[in-house]
Amino acid sequence: MEPLLLGIDAGTSSVKAVLLDLRGNLRAVCQAEYPLHHLRPAWVEQDPEDWWQATCKAIREALGKVEHGRERVLGLAISSQAPTLLALDHSGKPLRPAMIWMDRRAEAEAVSLTELLGAEEIHRITGNRPDAFYVAARLLWLRNHEPEILKRTWKFVQVNGYLNYRLTGRLGMDPAHAVLLQMRNYATGEGEVTVDSAEATGLRAGTPVMAGNVDSPAAALEAGVAEPGIAVEMTGTSTVVIIPNDRGLTEPALIAMPHALPGIHLLLGAMVSSGGCLRWFQDQFGQTGTQAASESSADAYDLITRQAAAVEPGSGGVIFLPYMMGERSPIWHTNARGVFFGLSLATPKAALVRAILEGAAFALRHNVETAVRAGAEVREMRSVGGCSRNDLWNQIKADVLGMPVLLPRASVGSPYGAAIIAGMGAGVFPDVRKSLSEMVHLDRRFEPDQANHEKYTRYYRVYRDIYEHLKTDFDQLAKITA
Repeated sequence: MEPLLLGIDAGTSSVKAVLLDLRGNLRAVCQAEYPLHHLRPAWVEQDPEDWWQATCKAIREALGKVEHGRERVLGLAISSQAPTLLALDHSGKPLRPAMIWMDRRAEAEAVSLTELLGAEEIHRITGNRPDAFYVAARLLWLRNHEPEILKRTWKFVQVNGYLNYRLTGRLGMDPAHAVLLQMRNYATGEGEVTVDSAEATGLRAGTPVMAGNVDSPAAALEAGVAEPGIAVEMTGTSTVVIIPNDRGLTEPALIAMPHALPGIHLLLGAMVSSGGCLRWFQDQFGQTGTQAASESSADAYDLITRQAAAVEPGSGGVIFLPYMMGERSPIWHTNARGVFFGLSLATPKAALVRAILEGAAFALRHNVETAVRAGAEVREMRSVGGCSRNDLWNQIKADVLGMPVLLPRASVGSPYGAAIIAGMGAGVFPDVRKSLSEMVHLDRRFEPDQANHEKYTRYYRVYRDIYEHLKTDFDQLAKITA
């Protein structure tokens, strides 16, 4: 029987599990969802038990799709959303719900860290800017607001660290997650599936479990991004653009972390709500599209973006700022909000949809330009994740960036890369770069239209100016609505 590798990604809204053969062919893909809990603006939590139950469900379903699945798995690895603050007691049980990456409640603590140590010193030591996004500020929040929880805490873990602990009974952390603590605690770990976890997941007891990674480096592996010049963007609810370099570059406006490949470093641009903005629009204004989709078996998002394809580039002069949940890189502004600029009584709904797609592409360009100014090279963009299936959006990105956008044939996102990490740990890829070149097949290519690129560049300048003009107004509005 041909051996298989199991890759798991615990994302923001679901767990996805995939089985790969050693040639990189997908043998099974399964997914299980879980909820987000928005307690108040900028407070976002999840129940760790939801992660575990969804992981067990996705693994069982994946194993059930292949003959003798549990016996054929050589090893597994888990990538995940990050960073997260999850406190465990001495019995290994969560003391409170997890604060996930979207949570911004530690703004005041991030300011305190900056005042205490200085932004430049924090960047020099950790490679990243002080911000409520990172774990250090959230630890201060916990100390200031829930000191009893802090006193009872035994260990803090990340999402994949918690799932690995449930699988193996051992604690560990991969280097990429360690960077996002902003405390330089580099530790790694691996173990084996315990008897109890084997019963819960359907895995064979003793199956090797690797330390795993953050979802972004795992997505880079799926896209075959292993050298400078080739970047990848991963768009679902949010967007992360992953830009490799071999010089250990850092940039305060971006996120720096190590790649899963030795000797390669990454600059990440992280946008909070790109696909989330499209979903918001569909949920609020696209009910008729949903009904039509159910009648025609078409995807509701395909329907509304198909209408947007009939609108000329530039959306009839409507520009969208995609900051519906504030924004991370490169502006790092929690109080920023979404804006439709340039509306008139002649503006059709389809123009608003196209403006959302273009606004997300402008945000992508802003991050790429920031990385290039820091010394990175980007000549080609690859795209993975659920939104990479949208041809219109891919073409808009190519036109806005002025560079080709390529799609890998297997585009399931981070769990594919997690399976490759499992293979690296199992020793089946002695030359992982060579293996990646053989496993990753680029399926489609979207070339930029030069006329559209020039037109979009003019709109992009206005897009950048709109934010600068509204920056202080966003902060004033936040004070009024607090």
